Amino acid sequence: MIRSIALVAVLATSACADGILSAEYTDPTDRYAHGVLGDAIEWGGLRLETTGGVRQFTLPAERVFEDVAPRLVDLDLDGEPEVVVVETLAPEGAQLAIYDATGKIAATPHIGRTNRWLAPIGATDLDGDGAVEIAYIDRPHLAKTLRVWRFVNGALEPVADLSGLTNHRIGERDIGGGIRDCGEGPEMITASADWSAVMATSLRGGQLQTRAIGPHRDRQSFDDALACRDPQ
Repeated sequence: MIRSIALVAVLATSACADGILSAEYTDPTDRYAHGVLGDAIEWGGLRLETTGGVRQFTLPAERVFEDVAPRLVDLDLDGEPEVVVVETLAPEGAQLAIYDATGKIAATPHIGRTNRWLAPIGATDLDGDGAVEIAYIDRPHLAKTLRVWRFVNGALEPVADLSGLTNHRIGERDIGGGIRDCGEGPEMITASADWSAVMATSLRGGQLQTRAIGPHRDRQSFDDALACRDPQ
C-alpha cells in the first residue's frame, strides 16, 4: 500500500477515521511546463475537508497534480469517498492516484516519461462483480488507449485495455465523456481516435466491447450520449 512519505500533511489527528466531505487542488504552480490543459498552471497541493478537520497535502517539487479537479468516489464501497486524482512526476509522466484522509494509498504506474498524461473517464462497478473499476485514457493525444483498473483491498489492479479511443485534445480545459447507464449496464463514453464518432464501451467478462453510437461534433455530442440520447 502506497503511503504519502513524500508529502507534507497538516492536521494528522485520527485521520484514518475521518470521512472526506470535499476536495480541491491548491498551490497553483508553473514548475511543470507541459500545459496540456490549456495553460502553464498545475497544482502543488490537495486540500481535503473531512469530518475531523481540514487536511492539506503538499507535493514535493518534482510532482504536480495535472488535472481539472479531484473526484470523490466511494471506491471500497464502505459509504465514505476516496479521492481520485491525476498526479505527475516530472521525469516519468502522469499516474492515476487515490487519496484518503491519511494521504496517498494507491496508484497506477507512471506512464514512463515526461510530458505524458492520462485523462480520467470515471469510476463505478463496470461489470457487476461487486468491486469498483476506474477508467481513463492513457495518452489521449498519442496512445489513445482506454485502460481499466479495479480497486481491491486498497490497491489498484489492471483489468483490460483497448486502443483507438480518446477523450481530450491538447489545450482543452475540460475532459470529455464519462460513464452512463441507460438500463443495460454501465458504458464508458469517449470519442474514436480520429474524433469522428462517439463511442460507448462496456466491460463484460473481463473484455472491453466498443461501438459507435453517433457522430462526434462537439461537447454536446458527449452530453447527448451521457443523457442516453444518440448524438446527431
